[in-house]
Amino acid sequence: MTNTASILVLIFLAVTFIQSAYDKVFAWKDNVDWLKGHFANTSLLKNNVPLALGIILLLELVTGVLTLVGCAQILINGDRAFGFYGAVFSCITLILLLLGQRLAKDYDGARTIAIYFVPAVLAVFWLS
Repeated sequence: MTNTASILVLIFLAVTFIQSAYDKVFAWKDNVDWLKGHFANTSLLKNNVPLALGIILLLELVTGVLTLVGCAQILINGDRAFGFYGAVFSCITLILLLLGQRLAKDYDGARTIAIYFVPAVLAVFWLS
């Protein structure tokens, strides 16, 4: 199996984003309340938390589906298209999350997101 690393990273990304989306859907109010405090000192996000959270939720759902379908596609016929798109969406989503953490001056949170970015970029490279 020549795509083992790609499949493992896609599964990692799928778990990451699907779990995060699940948390947002089933604890929406708690997330909005916490994020309003987190972004209280930012001019761009403080009044747009529900909208920003909705955009991130949508991106996480799309990313999770694309990475799962990408795994299946690789296993079934060796095609990498959906996995590649899932990896690209992972990077885009993580960049937006990083932007939010930097705007909030949450440098520890930004560092954590940067750690997730490494396997996402590797997946883009391996699947391109």
